[in-house]
Amino acid sequence: MITPRVMYVMLLKVLFWNLQEMMSKDMAKINQDMLMLREDQTPKVGASLSQSKRRKISIVGIKPNIPHLNVKPCYDSDEEEKGEVTNIFQNLAGLKSHDGFYVHHKLLYELEVEIFVRLPCFEYWKLQFLNKKFLQLLKSGEIFRMRQEKGLVKPYVILHSRAGSNWEMFDKDFKTFQRLPKVPSSDYCFFHSDKETICVGTQLIVIGREIEGIVVFRYELENHKWFKGPSMITPRVMYGSASHGKTAFFAGGIQMDDNGNPIVVRTVEKYNADAKSWTMINGMHKARKFSSGCFLRGKFYVLGGRDENDKHLTCGESYDETRNSWELIPDMLKDMTFITPSQSPPLIAVVDDNLYMLETSLNELRVYDINTNIWKKLGVVPVSTNTTFGWGTAFKSMGDRLLVVGSSHSWHRKGIVYSCRPSPDVEEQHWEELKYWCSGAKLPQFIHNCCVMFA
Repeated sequence: MITPRVMYVMLLKVLFWNLQEMMSKDMAKINQDMLMLREDQTPKVGASLSQSKRRKISIVGIKPNIPHLNVKPCYDSDEEEKGEVTNIFQNLAGLKSHDGFYVHHKLLYELEVEIFVRLPCFEYWKLQFLNKKFLQLLKSGEIFRMRQEKGLVKPYVILHSRAGSNWEMFDKDFKTFQRLPKVPSSDYCFFHSDKETICVGTQLIVIGREIEGIVVFRYELENHKWFKGPSMITPRVMYGSASHGKTAFFAGGIQMDDNGNPIVVRTVEKYNADAKSWTMINGMHKARKFSSGCFLRGKFYVLGGRDENDKHLTCGESYDETRNSWELIPDMLKDMTFITPSQSPPLIAVVDDNLYMLETSLNELRVYDINTNIWKKLGVVPVSTNTTFGWGTAFKSMGDRLLVVGSSHSWHRKGIVYSCRPSPDVEEQHWEELKYWCSGAKLPQFIHNCCVMFA
């Protein structure tokens, strides 16, 4: 199997070969131009030495300082890998001829970007240690814009599956992973209480409770680092949320009043990842907690949940950002089965502008017909959600696929990962198990938090 590191070295070879070929063509063109110089362009007798130097072009062989790439790279440790990557890029940045012919700066910059955008996102944080230019390339977000432009954006699954502050980031096939740094909170309450997560652009937003109140932490992929804040305008938990690009919406939830009593609200806020700021927007028609959110055909939807009387809501709502208004959708979940008041929020995901739901009481996949307000059955999902009332199971969209992470139906209840390319016209979907090959990471049967980052 070709690893990302091997692909990276192979890419370096190809890019250097292309660079040498381009330089050879440039030199041949310069030689041809020199042969065609007119007689009056040669230095005249009596001309000053400085004038002669300005007119003279010295052509010699190009001998760029290119590292030897036929040597098998060694990746026995992170330090060795960082050293090799640093040496390669430092040599690349210093590429020049020994006789005055310099490679154009723009060519080098484009070459660097071509290499960077093809590196696995797990490696990006290491680029900040090379030099200030590479650090600025990360800080500006240019590298992620180029990945988008070149169609190189990939989904990464971020899981929080045990007590404490550890989050793990996996590639879409669950074959490689990276453990994120620990959240810089010293609060025992935060580590051992429920938390909610969402990915917005290249940020992971984690909202939880400390002793003093609700806090927001964000992990930035380009820095491989956690930051605290900014806080929500109306701090709350158990809301319905969804992200679209670099913006995310947070609707409803439980807020503490001035006396410390929990109240269910219809408040809605929008988070902007670029500005790292929150904005209040119009509230929903219904106050609700334990709801779920998604983006569907250009609108933000909020489904289900429970009202201030702890009654299950079967209605949904959609928000049109251009009009800054909400539309109530009665009986959107009228066919759903509610076994217990402690049931999880609806498990929903959107693929190809179709809304899917994992019906937890029956372990069944359904698709929503937006025109008829009816859910169609699409067969059984290979996870056991009915035993935990939907809690502990991750159900997410991953590009053109659905992803489900949870416990198996077998008696020993091991953690499993399945995905499928859903079709609303097929009664039974074909689910593929993703073998969990990541050494050093263990997948438990209960998932506390899960979100998907596209980078």
